[in-house]
Amino acid sequence: MNKIESALSRTTDTKALVIGENAIPQAAQMFKNLFPGHRALVVADTNTFRVAGRQTEELFAETGIQQETPFVFSDPDLYAEWKYVEQLQERLSRTDAIPVAVGSGVINDLTKLVASRCDRRYMCVGTAASMDGYTAYGASITYEGNKQAFDCPAPYGMVLDHGISAAAPEEMSASGYADLIAKIPAGADWMIADAVGVEKLDDFAFHEVQDGLREALCDPEGIRRGDVRKVGQLAEGLLLSGFAMQATQSSRPASGAEHQFSHYWDMEHLVHNGKSVSHGFKVGIGTLASTAFLELLLATPVEQLDIDACVAAWKPWDEVEREITRVFDGRTDFIARGIKETRNKYVDKEGLRRQLTLLCRKWPELRERIRTQILPFTEIRERLRLVGAPYEPEQIGVSRTKLRDTFAKIPYMRSRFTNIDIAFRCGYMEQWLDQLFGRGGIWEIK
Repeated sequence: MNKIESALSRTTDTKALVIGENAIPQAAQMFKNLFPGHRALVVADTNTFRVAGRQTEELFAETGIQQETPFVFSDPDLYAEWKYVEQLQERLSRTDAIPVAVGSGVINDLTKLVASRCDRRYMCVGTAASMDGYTAYGASITYEGNKQAFDCPAPYGMVLDHGISAAAPEEMSASGYADLIAKIPAGADWMIADAVGVEKLDDFAFHEVQDGLREALCDPEGIRRGDVRKVGQLAEGLLLSGFAMQATQSSRPASGAEHQFSHYWDMEHLVHNGKSVSHGFKVGIGTLASTAFLELLLATPVEQLDIDACVAAWKPWDEVEREITRVFDGRTDFIARGIKETRNKYVDKEGLRRQLTLLCRKWPELRERIRTQILPFTEIRERLRLVGAPYEPEQIGVSRTKLRDTFAKIPYMRSRFTNIDIAFRCGYMEQWLDQLFGRGGIWEIK
């Protein structure tokens, strides 16, 4: 059983997958097998319809599949936002057709959520190796100003043609590469959460993401120049990450502290040079931030931690709420989110003592596992440069001062436990930030 077959054996939603060169002609037969007797509705934007949507429509017609007129978003600033959910839902609610998403992240997430809201399954024809969300459970949509994860099933069937993916704009594969290299520090974060008793590591899902990861990431230059085989390896790594998320009904196998930076900047509607910054590019800078903290953790004698002092300094919940209000400085949407998410992972003093006791006891072994898991900060930065992704925060419109400020907000952004929560609980935060942003630091603020 190969990796894809193994992954499909554990998926809850996706039951068919075809990836490879010249895969798109198989989309019609997949639809007939999965949705016998149903009509189809191709969903695309103007670019993805030109790249693969029209071909998909023609293939379906040749195979005798009845179809509605394709739904093509024409807005050049299309993104995964609620108003587009409403537009697609209004169209889909007037038919019993099965939607076929032809596109990448935005088209897939919009179709995924709308199909679920209309109580039906859907199929996806991918057009780029740009993110891991194709086969992931749930959709990430901006609603009332906040990027939120909505529960909804992954595609019932998925087709991804490596030739089409390799021909996608360079920045899309670069974004996918940045999203995939994020799985390295994310894996370390899961190890940490497991070690302190917060979230048990699922061996199947962990290895589904991590096995073969370095091979998929080994040639950033080849991916940048559109090498079909290398882009295919990237695509497979991203799809396997999505399958692992399906298997656990959680993004934990593929997401750690690095994604929390992206989520925060999503809520701030980060724009650079007049354009929204892609998910992968934000995650890439988050990966560097998370890796920098992991390297500082490895250099710290955690076994000498003064647990009593940490427990004595730990704030009761009412003080934490006040701190969240202060940190987010009157921004009610951030405050509400921060209180909700932080409450879900908050522990009292005795709970903190248990976590830190486990950390210190397991540290010698955990340290070596983390050391083996991660790539050096300098290597990740160089790989991002070679693939054509941002490798300095300024390249996505984030100043060094803003990056430091984001670190201070991350402990309150998500209930997911990461290496930054360790720094926060152990009292390392300010010391480490001074090392990163002070004189001679990686991101020295002059």
